[in-house]
Order: sequence, then structure tokens, then C-alpha cells
Amino acid sequence: MNQRTKLRGLLLALALSAACANTEPLVEPARVVPVTIALPAAQAEKPVDLPGVHNLVTYTRGIVSGSVPEGDAGFESLAAMGIRSIVSVDGAAPDVELARRYGLRYVHLPIGYDGFSLERALELAKAVQSLPGPVFIHCHHGKHRSAGAAASAAVTLGQLTSEQAVLRMKVSGTAPNYTGLYECATTAKPASAATLAALPDEFPERIAPKGLKKAMIAIDEANDELKAIEKASWKVPADHPDLVPAAVVKRMIGYFNDLTTAADTQEQPAEFAEWLAADVKKLQSLHEGLSGGSVAGTELSARMKLVQQSCKDCHSKYRD
Repeated sequence: MNQRTKLRGLLLALALSAACANTEPLVEPARVVPVTIALPAAQAEKPVDLPGVHNLVTYTRGIVSGSVPEGDAGFESLAAMGIRSIVSVDGAAPDVELARRYGLRYVHLPIGYDGFSLERALELAKAVQSLPGPVFIHCHHGKHRSAGAAASAAVTLGQLTSEQAVLRMKVSGTAPNYTGLYECATTAKPASAATLAALPDEFPERIAPKGLKKAMIAIDEANDELKAIEKASWKVPADHPDLVPAAVVKRMIGYFNDLTTAADTQEQPAEFAEWLAADVKKLQSLHEGLSGGSVAGTELSARMKLVQQSCKDCHSKYRD
């Protein structure tokens, strides 16, 4: 065998080896959705609903508030409006992967119903300023937390006055009893260019409670919300209109799932992880009952009691 034949054989072997080694899955390219839907008018006096996304209210040309996108239809509607970035202020983890399929960037900056700090207000404004726009801000219903965040960001960026921002919140349907959210809009002040420039422009796509203690606090808060829902006969409480029963349980399931992989959990006995897995199954049963709509309230309460008893048993051994 001459040298040329040997060289050809070596090159062929290397090529086959490289081809076999390249087994990484191909990344699905983002879907190209033409912009065919106009943003709701900034002066519109009623919210707009689209397939998969609801309660859309424009605060400024670059800021739209609304509900969580529901599946492909919701993200396709946002892309068709020309939305390029999404900021979730909801506690639930956003569907980052599905958003990417539509070429949309996600940022997760959760806030509470009682309002948010000046630091978070500046973060929200910086996100709107630095992300590709228009920016869509959502919570669950798109009526309360997302409205407060959109209003605060618009005022902080000098795009609306506090009075104008509050009027847009009322169009969104923000409940009067969420005084903390309204206060974030009324007390917001335009930030200087230097203040905004000094803030980092990198934001998390998804935030999960960090550490065992923080996760447990989040679970306790969600459990209190669930008690309020049970008191309201397993419907949305009149004094807390953003608490969707099935969504609260789904959020709790997410917290428990996050706990199963947390570093703190790995340090606990195997029994602890088994308890978490059992709790997830009980919560899934409760979620199925709520989602179906045909399970009696007494049965839902019985399923909830199983979850809470399991939590008490775990607390008595590992927390108390």
C-alpha cells in the first residue's frame, strides 16, 4: 500500500470517527412568526384577549401587560404582535423552552401581591430598557402584579406619570385591595440615566427558591393561599382575585420538585426524599381534582388534608 492510499484511509477513518462522535441533538430553530397583530392602543379603555393570552393592556409603546401565555397559541400570539421579550413577575417558573421556539427571550423577576422593593422596581425598569422590545410583562391573570410592575417600570423610565400609570392599572383590572401594588406606581419616580446605567443588564430566565429553608417558606406561603381557596369553597377568593386554585397547587408541585434536586435535600436521609415524592403525588391528585371540575369540595378538602398531614409528620421529624 503506497503512502497516498494510506493517507486516504486515515482521512476516511477520521471523518467517520468525527461523524459518530457528533451525536448532540440538533437545536430546533426558532419559528418565524410574521407580525400581523397590532399592539393594543395605549389609550384603549378595555383589555384585549387573543388566542392563548388574555387581558392585554398597553402601558407605553414598549410595555404591554397581560396574562401568562398558554401553550403554543399564547407565544404565537405574542410573536405575532411583535413582542420580543417577556418578563414574568409571577411566582411560577416560566416556560422558557417554549418561548425560545418562538424567538422570545424570558426574564423572571417575581413580585408579591403586597408590592415590591425599590431595588426590584429598578430591576424591572432596567429589564424593560435593555431587553429587545416591545416587552410583555405578565403574572397569572395579568390584572394585578403584572399591572403594578408595568406601571412602576413606565414611571421609573419617565414614560408615564404616576397618575397615568394608575389609570392603566385600573384598565387592567387591578383590584383596589392590592394597595401595595398601587403604592408602587404612585410612589415611583423617574430614575436618572446614571442610576439605570449602573445596574447590571443580565437577568435570570427562571428563579427557583434557593435552599431548603427558602423553599419551605415558599411552600408555607402557597399553603396559606390554598387555605384561603378552601375557605372560598375551592373557588377564587373574592378578596384575592389572582389566586387560581389549580395554579396555586401546580406552583406547590413545582416547589416540591425543585426540593428533590436541591443540594440541601441530598444531605438528608433517603426517607426525606421519599416523603417529598409522596407529597408530590398527593398534590397531583389534588390538582387533578381541581382541574377536572367535577370533584366535590369535601373530597378536595380530604385530599388537601392528606398533604398537610404529611407536611406535619415531616416537620415533626426534620424541622421541629
